[in-house]
Amino acid sequence: MGAQEGPTLISSVQRAFRLLEAVGAHEGGAPAKQLARETGLALATTYHLLRTLVHDGYVRKLEDGAFVLGERLGALHQESRTQARLSRVRPVLGALRDDLSAAAYLTFYEDGEIRVAEIVDGPRAPRAELWVGFEDAGHATALGKCVLRELDDEARGEYLSRHPLADLTPRTVTRRTELLRRLDAFPDAPAVTDLEEYSLGIVCVAVPVYRGDTLGSLGVSLRMDRDRPVPDEKTVERLLAAADRVTRGLSLTI
Repeated sequence: MGAQEGPTLISSVQRAFRLLEAVGAHEGGAPAKQLARETGLALATTYHLLRTLVHDGYVRKLEDGAFVLGERLGALHQESRTQARLSRVRPVLGALRDDLSAAAYLTFYEDGEIRVAEIVDGPRAPRAELWVGFEDAGHATALGKCVLRELDDEARGEYLSRHPLADLTPRTVTRRTELLRRLDAFPDAPAVTDLEEYSLGIVCVAVPVYRGDTLGSLGVSLRMDRDRPVPDEKTVERLLAAADRVTRGLSLTI
């Protein structure tokens, strides 16, 4: 039975793809019978596949009975474009990691959340232990604070209303008024830092980046060095140069 299931499953996937291609060829939609003729599928098989595709959002049935491509395919297309853009800037993050011997992080502010899009680390540049998700630690990470500093008052207030300022280390700022004061203290500073606010022994530095109109941040994490100021001039310069390349790379159309 196992030997028969494999080819059957592959054939079903192939038929579904053929059907999607046929649906996509008709801008105004096409009925099931026409799609069955164009794909060479049995009508019963066509109806079965269409019901499944409609249920999963890949196809949408119109009031007149015709079928058109669904929103899920559009979302997949957008996700593939995002992946393609990230693949273009990944070498920049890799070069930043090697240059500073520090793990590099890229985040974006999407749907009201600060989300990590990419982490590039290595044996000599391990990432910080992500023991609390970045979405819930925007107040305690350089990456998150960099985004919060760039937001307008309304967007910043909306974010903070949904995210309690959790006490992650003895150095974490947990009072909203103090966090806002620090964010606004140096509005023109090129970089934002967190000094062991997210994880003891770890210092992070971040600068803003953009993907079109979408705000984000690019940063690195370093072991705390009591004898060296953080951020030092070299780190900030390298971050700013990398952020410029990342923003340009992400803003190119595909």
